[in-house]
Amino acid sequence: MGDDQVRISGAALELPGGVTVRFMRTLRLPETGTHPLPPGLGTFPLRRVADYPDRAPAEWLARGGVMLPVYQREAMWLSFSATAPAALQVGVGKVCAVSGRPWSDRLSREPQNYVVLPRQPWLDGINSGSGTIRQFVAVPLGLGATVEGQVSGEEVWGGVQLQVFELGDEPLAAWRAEQRRRSVRHRGPWGVAGDETAYGAAMPMAAAPAAPGGPSRGLPRPAPAMGLGAGGRMRQEVYRDDRPLSDWRERASGRVFVHLATAPQWRQITGEAPPASPVDRAAYTAAGLPWFDYYDADAEDLPAAGPLTRVKPVGDWLGDDQQPWAEPQPGQVHKLKDNGGQVTDGDW
Repeated sequence: MGDDQVRISGAALELPGGVTVRFMRTLRLPETGTHPLPPGLGTFPLRRVADYPDRAPAEWLARGGVMLPVYQREAMWLSFSATAPAALQVGVGKVCAVSGRPWSDRLSREPQNYVVLPRQPWLDGINSGSGTIRQFVAVPLGLGATVEGQVSGEEVWGGVQLQVFELGDEPLAAWRAEQRRRSVRHRGPWGVAGDETAYGAAMPMAAAPAAPGGPSRGLPRPAPAMGLGAGGRMRQEVYRDDRPLSDWRERASGRVFVHLATAPQWRQITGEAPPASPVDRAAYTAAGLPWFDYYDADAEDLPAAGPLTRVKPVGDWLGDDQQPWAEPQPGQVHKLKDNGGQVTDGDW
């Protein structure tokens, strides 16, 4: 796989097939109850590991990819867009966030081990079924609190892994022909297309939740410092693929390893100050700022992923969440309608 398959563009990762992934800062949810989607509070900065050969850990350099800074117990969500249908695998410590199975170089349907873009506009956590997910929350390796540690019994990899599969030649040609027919059907009297957000078109980034002012919705340790654990539960479906598996190419066209650095690591490696610590969620809610809900009536939710249903929240490992919580008022929950440089790859 060539080094030009994945690039950083600003604070976004650009993968083959017109796929863009942004890592969004957000409010951490309580670990009890089921909640609406929290807002996007800006993107995490991204840097290429290969740009710091003298300061990045040797294991990171061997795996290649990119890095971003996180605080302990900070939450994140992944925002997706795509210019054509794509299948994207998301791993947390090389455990599939959709199926709970070990990382694989191939797509699977039973259970499904990927999300379909652009229908899946974002992923906030691991698939817990029944229209819910458990929020991605950063925790140190070595405590057993990560999804990786609880599912696989060891903490070796940490970080986030992404791998994209494109449509085969014939399904892609058929999709493009359908887009042309749809464009003609929806053109107005002056020749201007009137349906630019139909399923199959690129999901505009403005459709992702956004908070005011933010975009839509010591020495380095010799091992990965942070992984992702499971936080609070929120209402979010992980959609079933309605295409036959044979529509997708057998081999991935691009992949990337995303390392999670602690704030001190980030400063030591890059020489940059990490972002400020996350926003206080009680203050956010008290200010009357928005939370979100999203539902696609035409899509089918995946069932609970067996191994992931047994993952305990990080509070069981790190102690109770001391942040105050105030339930958002009904008027604060907004309904959403359907709607760089080269990154090197290494051995992982």
